[in-house]
Amino acid sequence: MRKDDFARYRGEYQELGHRGAAPLSAAIEVDARGCVTAWGPDATRVLGYRSGEVLGRSARELLAGDLPASARGRLRARPGEALSGRIAARHRDGHRVELTVRAHPLTDAEGEVRWFVVAGPGAAAAAAPEADEAGPSDEARLLSDWTLTQMPLPVAVYDARARLVAANVAMTHVMGRTVDEMRGLRLREMDPRPLAQEVDRLQEQVLRTGEGVRHEGFGRAMSGAGGKRAWVIYLIPVKNAAGRVRGMSAVVLDYTEQHWARRRLTIVNEASVRIGTTLDVTRTAQELADVAVGRFADFVTVDLLDAIYHGQEPVRSRASRAVDFRRIAHQSVLEGCPEATVEVGGADSWPEYSPPAQALAAGRGVRHAVRDEEFRRWTGEEPRLAESVRRYGIHSVMAVPMSARGTTLGVAVFYRHRTREPFDDDDLLLAEEITARAAVCVDNARRYTRERAVSLAIQRSMLPRQGMRQAAASIASRYLPAGTAAGVGGDWFDVIRLSGARIALVVGDVVGHGVHAVATMGRLRTAVRTLADIGLPPDELLTHLDDLVLRLDEEESPTQEGEVLPQAGDATAGEKGSTGELGATCLYGVYDPITRTASFASAGHPAPVVVAPDGAVTLPNVSPGPPLGVGGLPFETVDLELPEGSTLVLYTDGLLRSAARDPDEGLAVLCRALAGPAESPDQVCRSVLGALGPERGGDDIALLVARTRTLDPGSVATRDVPATPATVAEARRWTSRQLADWGLEEAIFTTELVVSELVTNAIRHASSPIQLRLIHDTGLICEVSDASSTAPHMRRARTFDEGGRGLLLVAQLSQRWGTRQTSHGKVIWAEQSLPVGRADAALSISA
Repeated sequence: MRKDDFARYRGEYQELGHRGAAPLSAAIEVDARGCVTAWGPDATRVLGYRSGEVLGRSARELLAGDLPASARGRLRARPGEALSGRIAARHRDGHRVELTVRAHPLTDAEGEVRWFVVAGPGAAAAAAPEADEAGPSDEARLLSDWTLTQMPLPVAVYDARARLVAANVAMTHVMGRTVDEMRGLRLREMDPRPLAQEVDRLQEQVLRTGEGVRHEGFGRAMSGAGGKRAWVIYLIPVKNAAGRVRGMSAVVLDYTEQHWARRRLTIVNEASVRIGTTLDVTRTAQELADVAVGRFADFVTVDLLDAIYHGQEPVRSRASRAVDFRRIAHQSVLEGCPEATVEVGGADSWPEYSPPAQALAAGRGVRHAVRDEEFRRWTGEEPRLAESVRRYGIHSVMAVPMSARGTTLGVAVFYRHRTREPFDDDDLLLAEEITARAAVCVDNARRYTRERAVSLAIQRSMLPRQGMRQAAASIASRYLPAGTAAGVGGDWFDVIRLSGARIALVVGDVVGHGVHAVATMGRLRTAVRTLADIGLPPDELLTHLDDLVLRLDEEESPTQEGEVLPQAGDATAGEKGSTGELGATCLYGVYDPITRTASFASAGHPAPVVVAPDGAVTLPNVSPGPPLGVGGLPFETVDLELPEGSTLVLYTDGLLRSAARDPDEGLAVLCRALAGPAESPDQVCRSVLGALGPERGGDDIALLVARTRTLDPGSVATRDVPATPATVAEARRWTSRQLADWGLEEAIFTTELVVSELVTNAIRHASSPIQLRLIHDTGLICEVSDASSTAPHMRRARTFDEGGRGLLLVAQLSQRWGTRQTSHGKVIWAEQSLPVGRADAALSISA
């Protein structure tokens, strides 16, 4: 390259300047969308903005006026065609700055055009004479030399063969060589490392195509100073007046600060996506370790305080010299995490002087190098840790407490051994940021786990216990809680012993999930048991239950003065739902083993499935009715006559619903699973769940299976009682003979007294017809029916009263007693318990 050509190229950065103007040294990069992507240090000196304040912003926001007319419409100039002119910019403090600029279009590795802009102050620059091809003036040459020499950005000039001909002082610092040592060499001859080899290839491309290139690289300067740096390298072709490429310039911009800021932002964004995907404490902690390892740490451990691990609140005694913890996750760049001294699930403790304990005490992250006194003391008294540090070369550690909502949960510890650089303050800030995010997710998972455990405990305590003694049916049941983040639902089932050897079968589903749904379920279950005990038919019972749900909804509506609605983020927010959303469905049925009839009524709940003894499956036409909480609409009772050995299957809709099928398909699968030879109720439950359980959705499943029995006719005795006082004695004698036939001689005396009082009460206070019935199943039941609908009540008789003690006597002699309304009047009944042997004999006869 001739001397005048070289001087003319150096004038590229000053050809818009004027005599005596300051060198143009502010370097800026703008992408194809007009956003600032790089900001040189002298740009801060010229315009006052720091790099973090302008990166990512539109370059137009920095202008104090419009672009020059010469630049309008040319922003998409072909690569290699530079733009120059004068603009007005806005300084950070608000005043106007006149700048002379030259913009070079460069193509990056993806083929996207970016603009490398060099600017500096100079309002009169446009009037400066241009340098012609013959060569600039002596003063212009000096200005060009000074510009190249004094520019703080590393700049080098190469000839048409990509051999260096000149470089400024900043470039010699980067390369670690003088200009004389580099002159005449290609970059690949100066530096054998991959980054230099790639840039050398791109230099050939620029000289061949005449199009500028932008390239990003990461590595140490050739001088070896300052550790690894992030570089943006601009390769700009130098052309003569005829447009022929005569050489090339390379401008190197150190953007390490922006590189690490971008990388940290990427890690934080990734953490927000990858951490907290489930409501599982262990999985969330493992996600934190996975995000950190390989990005800014080589080995990570996540430990929970032992109290937190066991579901308690942390309480640390001041006298304690150690902190107990439980390892719940760790990850390493080495396969199998060989650096770990505690296995996942293992328990250990931190000494009070260790970095994890210091972080807990300070409430913030701490970092140490192996040479620090605290770290050396820790390893000195922990042989396993000392061996791990020695074997794997651990040289830097950070400990960050995991805290959320005012509760300290544990500590995350980050180690480096494969990464040469120690942790710095920026790494500590990054670790604190992602650990804080993980701590919130861990606390959410912890709270969910605790609430789920409470909900399950409440729900299971309310479900019926197996082994209830009754002769009407053999029973089996299953309850499977939902496994999703929605929480435990309000599904329930119940089997209730009724008077007259009957049983009630109940299945219900409360709207919503969580503790509130379970509590509502408990209130409804208690109400059903209370209403069933007074003998209401199914449709009337559901009517009363519907009224109860309406009252509960009104009571829970936040309409009282001073009541505060739960806010978003509260632990209880979202449990109750808004007013008017409390509701439930319920299926209630009564089976009578004497008449072999089952009466069902539904409040928005699926009808039962009936399986005949021969395996035929039928779906009774039970009107679904409105759900509980709608109010004002009637319910309908449907009576079913069932052969002995029929199977009744009651369930909640969670059994049929899943992500893979709709309820109609689920019902078809249920019917296929029930069809076939008769099985025991427990086997029916296993078959049904085997067919439907694996594909079920995120809702609870309640399943109740009842195999009906028929009470042996010989276990029921009935006698009409005329409404005369003389028949009371005859009723006692008839009762005595019947009990003797059943082998219940030990119960004759007590039963005679009960029968005498009930029959006498009916004759005195009721009307004909009067009937006495004895039922022998698991107990001995005495029933007296009459045509009066007036229910009796127990009253306190005074000392000298001649009557009023009949029901009191019945209550004392019976295990339980009561009354129920019928379509023709009422029934007063009393039940006595039998010895275990007698009860088992009755059950075997019934079966």
